[in-house]
Amino acid sequence: MRQTVAVARFNFRGFFKNPKVILTLLLSVILCYLLSARVMEVIEAYGTPVQLAEPFLWTFGDAYSVLLSSILLILLFSDLPMVSGITPYYLYRTTRGKWLAGQMLYVAGVVLLYTGFLFGVTVLLCGKYSYLGDKWSETAAMLAYSKLGEELGVPSTVKVMESITPYGCMLQVLGLLFLYALVLSFLILAGNLRSGKNRGMAGGLLFSLYGLLLNRDVIAALFGWEKYEGYRANLLIGWLSPLSHATYGKHSFGYDRLPSLSASRLVFTGLLFLFAGISLRAGKRYSFAFLGESSYTHGR
Repeated sequence: MRQTVAVARFNFRGFFKNPKVILTLLLSVILCYLLSARVMEVIEAYGTPVQLAEPFLWTFGDAYSVLLSSILLILLFSDLPMVSGITPYYLYRTTRGKWLAGQMLYVAGVVLLYTGFLFGVTVLLCGKYSYLGDKWSETAAMLAYSKLGEELGVPSTVKVMESITPYGCMLQVLGLLFLYALVLSFLILAGNLRSGKNRGMAGGLLFSLYGLLLNRDVIAALFGWEKYEGYRANLLIGWLSPLSHATYGKHSFGYDRLPSLSASRLVFTGLLFLFAGISLRAGKRYSFAFLGESSYTHGR
């Protein structure tokens, strides 16, 4: 375990000086600002306060917001696994399995930092209108009990407010966002190890495209369902789409047969074990070539 942590820790050296990391963080700030603009308009128009976590919940409780935020990780992780002049040392002192486990630990650490950063930015954007108490705000009630939330596309619903507190909901949304982003990142790692550089990036884009295209209109057209059969399409999407599993509002709250939060966690855990297994298997056949102080890798 100590060797695995050492590999991950080395990968973090110079992390915040990496131009790719800086670009990703800057783009995420812009993304948070654009996505939370609709919530900020409501707060400013009505002059009502919000609970500290609510702007984040309304922003990243939406499937497309989850999708857009995770796409930035494709850019950040396009060069996985991390290889440098010190890599031969770690391969000599440890095993390939431990080195790959260090890569996975590094990926998990970056995804955790990234999701925390998204939360922090969203909180700062609406901070002057926020309070710390763990109680839903008047703004949340207005959005949930009227058509305003639906018109603005803000995922604030009565069933959410009645089932959980704001901070509890925050932990659930953060967990789902983290698991979805981690699955996407492990897919990129597995693709790069198995098929070479950029194949993982292509796999990540296809994974995101799959979630984007798997919507009610596409399913209804595919099966020839009428509008009144939309519930069947929503149910199918809820179980088949990873993006739907990552969206808090698209889970069962005791009223339907949509997946529960526990079921979604199991789905994501299964995908993580799948991609981790593919990575470890592909890592045994992964080719390294070291030329002096430089190095490159390729899969075969």
